[in-house]
Amino acid sequence: MPIKILMPALSPTMTEGTLATWHKKEGDEVAIGDVIAEIETDKATMEVEAVDEGRLGRILVPEGTEGVAVNTPIALLLEEGEDESALDGAAAAGNGKSETAEARTPGAEPTSARIDASRPGESAAAAATGELARAGEAVGAHGGNGQEAEGDRVFASPLARRLAKEVGLDLATLKGSGPKGRIVKADIEAALAGGAAKPAEAKAPAAPAAPAQAPVAQAAGPNAKQIADAVGLPYTEVKNSNIRKTIARRLTEAKQTVPHFYLTVDCQIDELLKLRKQFNDRGDVKLSVNDLVIKAAALALRKVPAANAAWTDEAVLLFDRVDISVAVATENGLITPIIKAADTKGLAAISAEVKELAARAREGKLKPEEYQGGSFSISNLGMYGIKEFGAIINPPQGCILAVGAGEQRPVVKDGALAIATVMSCTLSVDHRVVDGAVGAEFMAAFKKLIEDPLSMML
Repeated sequence: MPIKILMPALSPTMTEGTLATWHKKEGDEVAIGDVIAEIETDKATMEVEAVDEGRLGRILVPEGTEGVAVNTPIALLLEEGEDESALDGAAAAGNGKSETAEARTPGAEPTSARIDASRPGESAAAAATGELARAGEAVGAHGGNGQEAEGDRVFASPLARRLAKEVGLDLATLKGSGPKGRIVKADIEAALAGGAAKPAEAKAPAAPAAPAQAPVAQAAGPNAKQIADAVGLPYTEVKNSNIRKTIARRLTEAKQTVPHFYLTVDCQIDELLKLRKQFNDRGDVKLSVNDLVIKAAALALRKVPAANAAWTDEAVLLFDRVDISVAVATENGLITPIIKAADTKGLAAISAEVKELAARAREGKLKPEEYQGGSFSISNLGMYGIKEFGAIINPPQGCILAVGAGEQRPVVKDGALAIATVMSCTLSVDHRVVDGAVGAEFMAAFKKLIEDPLSMML
C-alpha cells in the first residue's frame, strides 16, 4: 500500500493549518530528507521533509488549501515496485480528502513526515498559558482521538462536538455520515437546517441556553470589498496569512486584557557611544547601540528581579534566568529571537548572537525554541528615527522596553545649558505583575547602566 503523508501537528495547540506550497509534483522522485511541502500554521511556516523514499503518486490536498486538519492524509507516496493502480485502492480505503475539515485533534508527529523548523513567522510570545490549557482540555475531553470511548457509542469529531455543544444539540439523536458512522460537521449543519436543535442533556444548570447559541449567531465583520466600497478608493488586496492573523489576535488580546502602564526615562548616551566607538575601532567586534541596550536591560533585571516576571492566574512567576526577547522585523511579521542568559554574556557574544539570530529570522530558519519564550522583551525603533513610542506587552511576559533614537538635545548640566545625545526609553508594564515602584526601580537601574556603561564591564 502507498505510504500516507499526513498533515503534521507543529505545536501542542495546532488543530489545522494551510498547505502553503508543494515542492514536489505528482510523479517526482522523493528521497529521505527532501522538502516536499510547506505548512503554514497560526505561529509559523514550516517545511515538511520526507522520511521515506519513493515517488509522489498523488497529491490529496492542493496547495493553498486552508483548514487542513492535523493527521489528515495530504499525499500518497508510492514505494519501489508500486504503480498507480495502488493509489486508487489506498484512496478507497478511506482517510482521504473527505476528512480534511473534520479530524481536528492534534496527534503525534506522523511517521511519514518530519518537521524541520523553518520560515517561522511572528511569535509575539510563547503560547499563552490559557491557550495551552484550552488545548489540553480539548484533547483530554475527547480522549486525544476525536471520538468518545466505544462504550458511549457516540462517535463524533471534535469540531462536531463543539458545534453541537454551542447550539445545544444532542449528538445521540444524530446519525453520522463520516467514516464508520462518525458524526461530522456536515451532520450538525444538516440537523440545524432541519430545526433539530434540542437541549443536549440536563446535566448542567439550564440557565445559559441563549448564551450557548451566541457564538453561532455572531455576525461577521465587514470584508475587504465592503470597506473599500465605503472608502471609495482603489485597493490591492493582500490576503491575511495565518501568521498575520495571529499577530492581530494576540496584540488585540494583549491590549484588551493586559492593564498596561508606561514609564519613560531619557538616557544620555554620549559615554555609551564613546565606549562603543572604542570597541569598534579595535576591529574585534562591531557593537550596535542595541547590543549595549540588551546588556544594560539584562543587568538591570538582575538588580531588580521582580521585573523579570510573568503573570498567570495562579501566581506571578519570577524567573531565575534573564532571557531577552529581541524584536526583529521580517517579511512575515515581527518575530522575537531570544538571547538566553543575557546577563551572563559579554558584549561581543551578545552582538554575535543577535546578528546570527536576526539573519536566520529573516531567512525563516529559526528553531521554535529560539523564538518561543523569553522573560523580557526589547523593541528598538531608533534606527528608523522614532523618538519615543510605547510597545505592546508580549504576554505572558510582564514588561517590554521600547527604545527610541539617540538625538542631540539641550540639557542642563551643573546649572548650565549644554548639548547631549539623549535616547528616550519607555517601559510598558503589566500592572498585574509589576507595580509602579518596581518598574521605576528597574528604569533607574537601566538608566544608570546606560549612562555609565563602564559599570557593565564590572
